[in-house]
Amino acid sequence: MNKKTRVIALYLPQFHPIPENDKWWGKGFTEWTNVGKARPLYHGHYQPRVPADLGYYDLRVPETRQAQADMARAFGVEGFCYWHYWFGNGKQLLERPFREVLTSGKPDFPFCLAWANESWKGFHHGLKKREVLIEQLYPGEQDYIDHFNHLLPAFRDKRYICVEGKPLFLIFQPYQLPDAKAFIALWRELASENGLKGIHFVAQSYDGTKVNELKSMGFDAVNVLRMYDYKMHKNQITYLFRKLQHHLFGAPNIVSYRKAMRYFVGKEAAEEYVYPTIIPNWDHTPRTGRKGLVFHGSTPELFERHLKDVFKAISGKKDETNIVFIKSWNEWAEGNYMEPDLRYGTAYLQKLKKYVEE
Repeated sequence: MNKKTRVIALYLPQFHPIPENDKWWGKGFTEWTNVGKARPLYHGHYQPRVPADLGYYDLRVPETRQAQADMARAFGVEGFCYWHYWFGNGKQLLERPFREVLTSGKPDFPFCLAWANESWKGFHHGLKKREVLIEQLYPGEQDYIDHFNHLLPAFRDKRYICVEGKPLFLIFQPYQLPDAKAFIALWRELASENGLKGIHFVAQSYDGTKVNELKSMGFDAVNVLRMYDYKMHKNQITYLFRKLQHHLFGAPNIVSYRKAMRYFVGKEAAEEYVYPTIIPNWDHTPRTGRKGLVFHGSTPELFERHLKDVFKAISGKKDETNIVFIKSWNEWAEGNYMEPDLRYGTAYLQKLKKYVEE
């Protein structure tokens, strides 16, 4: 019997203008603004990255959302995990694309939600200092109730991705919750009161050693993202050479994708309720310039070797929890995407499809 692998791709709803981004970055700003202005910062730096089949799309356009879903389905992706921004007191950002997916019923393609519970500030959001654009707040129990009720129509939607009958809900910063146990218990109670079997809570963690700790906080599963594990295995000579490059020539922080990918999958990935992460590439320089981190030299062939490691690690799991996340479907300004570009076309997607089908 063929084994089923549930591939869920993280999805960024940033590609449309909003008043807040107009105010902070200039009228009409979207992530394409950063993508389009990127330039090579060292010899062999793959920039700018130009989208191919889907073009410089606008997520307010239904045909674009349909084309993304059709493409993802064709290459073995079960569904999208939309980043969801709830800053407290009902304040949201970038909610329009998912709201229209939900209310229109189209595309008829599975989805779930990931709460991006962090303030927008500092380096990772393209700022030079630690100034805060918008702060993540946790006003208390009533806000948790309002948040749940806002998402209830999504949880009830037939397209919502479930695990053991429970809607999957990912939390980006589990340790930022003032009381994770209380939050989880409240939502489970609300789910039961509203006829749901529960909520399948997934914590995202950059540290594979935190799995048991996060489960003890009430999470059902952990999505482990070992993006920075290469730092624990640095070659000191290479490290010093890169540091010299940075100071003398202004090169960004360059790390070989070939070396970094060796540490993307840890032994915890074989555990039933640990969901590892597929990482096709990373290049943060469109947002952060010479301060950014680049995984240099990713190719479809190296990506295939990474996929082999991931699928081998999860081979012993039952179908329902045989889940992997892709980071990401469309994080273009972080060089972290599966959508086709002019250099590689659908090559990364074809590698993924091969492993899903096998």
